[in-house]
Amino acid sequence: MSSIFTISILQSALELGFIYSLVVLALFISFTILNIADLSTDGCFTLGCAVAATVTLSGHPLLALLCAVGAGVLSGFITAFLQTRMGVESILAGIIVNTGLYTINIAVMGFSSNVNLFKCDTVFTVVRDFIEKHMSQSMFTFLVTDGWYRLIEVAVIVIIIGVILSIFLGTRLGLSIRATGDNAAMVKASSINPKYTITVGLCVSSALTALSGGLLAQYQKSCDINLGTGMVTIALASLIIGETLVGKGTMFRRILGVIFGSCLYRFIVAVAIRVNVPAECLKLVSALIVA
Repeated sequence: MSSIFTISILQSALELGFIYSLVVLALFISFTILNIADLSTDGCFTLGCAVAATVTLSGHPLLALLCAVGAGVLSGFITAFLQTRMGVESILAGIIVNTGLYTINIAVMGFSSNVNLFKCDTVFTVVRDFIEKHMSQSMFTFLVTDGWYRLIEVAVIVIIIGVILSIFLGTRLGLSIRATGDNAAMVKASSINPKYTITVGLCVSSALTALSGGLLAQYQKSCDINLGTGMVTIALASLIIGETLVGKGTMFRRILGVIFGSCLYRFIVAVAIRVNVPAECLKLVSALIVA
């Protein structure tokens, strides 16, 4: 039992849980708040990963994440445009964008199925170098040698984004987005354009998804064209876990619940791997969790 629950397993699960929690937050906006099934998540995640990896190769790790966010906004805008302006059903619009993104993603990666970042600086190596230069040896040993700096870094990023998202959803525009998911006809009767709120909501959602992909690319120092496959299922499982265990409440509490659900899901997957569940069965594990 002690060999299953180790500090390294918990540490790795939390790191991945925080990174993937951005996708879960994205699904929280589209699926829970806007009541839209956005199936472009898989392709958008890979898009963020591909854009971030490509820009990171040029030596700009921080700019890479910003570019990934920008690419995600464009993906969300196209998905929203198909729904609000072209009259395409939300599920079909997501499928169309997701299908088209496969070609775009592989083109961004230089028509290669994977990109290697092992010789490049990332936001994680930048923080590691800063700790090495400006902190004591004991602090360096704790943060770098023991590997805690990555967990602290992704946790800080996600918590800051969670706070910003909570504040945004409490603004006039944020409340309009929330109201659109509850009753679009009422929002329209209140002189608020639901097409605009849906567009903003999906742009924010896709931006978070792409940012998650960009962080993962720099975290594992690689990008693969099939990296986003099944991301909707993973995010949905994490979302259900978080909302079930934490329940309703203030918006900030719900966001914390989403993040908690993502970390708990990654821990369940880590334990499943530890007890020798075959890798090809992990998708089945995800499906069972959702069920």
